Amino acid sequence: MELNELISSVNDAVWGYVLIAALVSCGLWFTWRTRFVQFRMVGEMIRLLTDSAIDTVETQVKENAAGERSKHISSFQAFAVSVATRVGTGNLAGVASAIAIGGPGAVFWMWIIALIGSATAFVESTLAQLFKQKHKDSFIGGPAYYIQRGLHQRWMAVLFAVLITCQFGLSNNSIQSNTICGAMQEAFGWPPIWVGSGLAVIALFIVFGGIQRIAQVCAVLVPVMAIGYIVLALVVIVMNIGLIPHVFKAIVLNAFGIQQMAGGGIGVAIMSGVKRGLFSNEAGEGSAPNVAATASVTHPVKQGLIQALGVFTDTLLVCSCTAFIILISGLYQTPGLNGIALTQSALQSEVGAVGPIFVAIAIYLFAFSSIIGNYYYGEANIRFITSNTMVMTVYRIFSAGVMVIFGAMASFELVWNIVDFFMAFLTACNLTAIILLGRYVFRLLDDYRKQKKQGIKEPVFHRSQIPELEHELECWE
Repeated sequence: MELNELISSVNDAVWGYVLIAALVSCGLWFTWRTRFVQFRMVGEMIRLLTDSAIDTVETQVKENAAGERSKHISSFQAFAVSVATRVGTGNLAGVASAIAIGGPGAVFWMWIIALIGSATAFVESTLAQLFKQKHKDSFIGGPAYYIQRGLHQRWMAVLFAVLITCQFGLSNNSIQSNTICGAMQEAFGWPPIWVGSGLAVIALFIVFGGIQRIAQVCAVLVPVMAIGYIVLALVVIVMNIGLIPHVFKAIVLNAFGIQQMAGGGIGVAIMSGVKRGLFSNEAGEGSAPNVAATASVTHPVKQGLIQALGVFTDTLLVCSCTAFIILISGLYQTPGLNGIALTQSALQSEVGAVGPIFVAIAIYLFAFSSIIGNYYYGEANIRFITSNTMVMTVYRIFSAGVMVIFGAMASFELVWNIVDFFMAFLTACNLTAIILLGRYVFRLLDDYRKQKKQGIKEPVFHRSQIPELEHELECWE
């Protein structure tokens, strides 16, 4: 059996319905226990994000005028880095792959996992803020930290750190590179090895600059690339407005297997939608909490709310844009057409020859920002395991260099199967932790809501409010 087939078989056995059931169950539990926080507090999410964005701009202007540079990461910058890793190949290539394999119904299950998964994202990012630690120029934290500080299970924390480094710092970057190279070859005929090598050189330059440089780059790239892609999708949708009712009908009917003759049709739609939805929005996977912990805020709930908004941004906006373009074109039924090539062909059918070129440029920005964001997830977790500078240097070379070039040369199926393999075990580890620690988030949310009802615009948290954790919380004096 070839390596690709072996990994694929393991993925089918691990994913099955067990992990999918766990993801959905956790999402529903957290939705209920937080009293539907992802729906009831959308206004507060947007307020926090816009206020942070304004503060970030004003601070940068003052610092530039004074010749200074901030050592802290703002809520908006942390949001931008996390969205940079979410908004990437999963939105263009991943959605196309889900539809090609699972049909239009896969889109419905991507929406479902985003709606309930945003509550899970809120919980894990709030925990990351609660248990974050001080680190040189900024804060540092994530699941490995809240597992060790909250559950006192060092072995489990190290296991998570190893898994997320393999998943994001290594295998995910091969996905980004594979998609960029495929898009450039489709649009311009450029050889993948040359595109991958050039990409690696640029990525290495940025990652050696640290989280400040990563945050600054993402804060510029993410809004530009997301808005541009959404505008193009809206143009396509308006041009084909008469087809939209048929698109929604196809999504809903196929989601429940109503139009599928094969007995396993609904199962394929669910599995494809959930797997690609999780890869795209990362809710419950334990990735976004690593950057959520770096933000400087007055209350842990603030960053939890902002990160929950990131799930909506990713799946309900950007992923839906890709899905509508593909379903409007009807090309998802074309044999052998998958991944980024399907998205490019769908756009070409709607806007002409400029379509593949636009997608190539968009995926470059999407995936490149994901590469540098993914790299940081691995860095934060390697620092959790060891402070050895040589280990960090080797990791940087492999994450932004070797794996980027590997992705350029490997097959589409192999890189996605490797990602699915690590993603399953990583998610299982994180879900176990946040289920056990979720009670602290519920108390924090109650405190935040209580302060808001008292008329306090910016609620403040102090570690004495959770006495049993007071000695474990380093940053909430």
